[in-house]
Amino acid sequence: MSEEIDYWTNKIILGECIEIMASLPSNSIDMVFADPPYNLQLEKELFRPNNSRVEGVSESWDQFDSFSSYDKFTKSWLSRVRNILKDDGCLWVIGSYHNIFRIGAILQELGFWILNDVVWRKNNPMPNFRGRRYTNAHETLIWCSKHKNSKYTFNYEAMKSLNEGLQMRSDWLIPVCNGAERVKKDGKKAHPTQKPEALLHRAILSSSRVGDVILDPFFGSGTTGVVAKKLARKYIGIEREKNYVEIADKRIREVPDTGDISLLDTPSKKAEPRIPFGWLVERGFLEPGTILFDQRRRHSAKVRADGSIISSSFKGSIHQVGASVQSAPTCNGWQFWHLDVEGKLMPIDMLRQKLRAELH
Repeated sequence: MSEEIDYWTNKIILGECIEIMASLPSNSIDMVFADPPYNLQLEKELFRPNNSRVEGVSESWDQFDSFSSYDKFTKSWLSRVRNILKDDGCLWVIGSYHNIFRIGAILQELGFWILNDVVWRKNNPMPNFRGRRYTNAHETLIWCSKHKNSKYTFNYEAMKSLNEGLQMRSDWLIPVCNGAERVKKDGKKAHPTQKPEALLHRAILSSSRVGDVILDPFFGSGTTGVVAKKLARKYIGIEREKNYVEIADKRIREVPDTGDISLLDTPSKKAEPRIPFGWLVERGFLEPGTILFDQRRRHSAKVRADGSIISSSFKGSIHQVGASVQSAPTCNGWQFWHLDVEGKLMPIDMLRQKLRAELH
């Protein structure tokens, strides 16, 4: 199977995505990112207050006769995606209010399992020039697995690290694509709906691994391929417009080959070698009698020589004592207990990471 799909990888294929996906091997793709037509043509020309014309999406690829024809098209390409996606693969679809609700309903009808809807908040959206509606300041991404019980990839630690140690939320504040990143041709936008690399970086980093195959059936200006190459993933791009194929190919060729691949993966803490708390005592990272505190210094406990700790009323592991002092059913002692270092509290997990680095 790997050899079959490798024939297609790191290529942009010119043609209709529904036809081309029918030729790809079943259960061969790790992740799909799709930015399908929005079907959002302006009914008539729109001008800014300075009389400059607003460039809408007027290309033929974004035009459909009716909602039913759009739904038929959506069901066809999503069915192809479902066939080529691995059982533990995932799909991202981005859209606006014009199409995303219809797509979501069809996803569920086909058996995909929605994991999150992510709101892409634009800090520099196009204003509403007519003053008849709210400014459209966001788009919606639907992230889903192939089945309800799929063992999909979610790089939780990478997302937490990207967000300065906090859990990544489902509302992403990312600027629209502009400035040097915006691809131009003859002084104009080369593609009307080019997505920012930061958006693809977050989606790809969160739900794929180094070496995974990522398919984009509406490749456009090639942002998915650019980011996939930067993150050492393989890509397959499908695009019906020759002009866009040439633009995307040029962008990807300009991306240098990946250097140290080890920098592109964030290991899951669950996959790291286990370090018992007692090892910190044995190795001299903590001395018996050292006092540990919670983050707000409301609770304290002393370290014992056998690797247990003792509070005023309970003795046990760092997890058991942490749960006891909080009257909680469970506790992650590595995150709960802190060490006072020159007046500043440091989680004992930092000592665990230091010891793990020494041992491995």
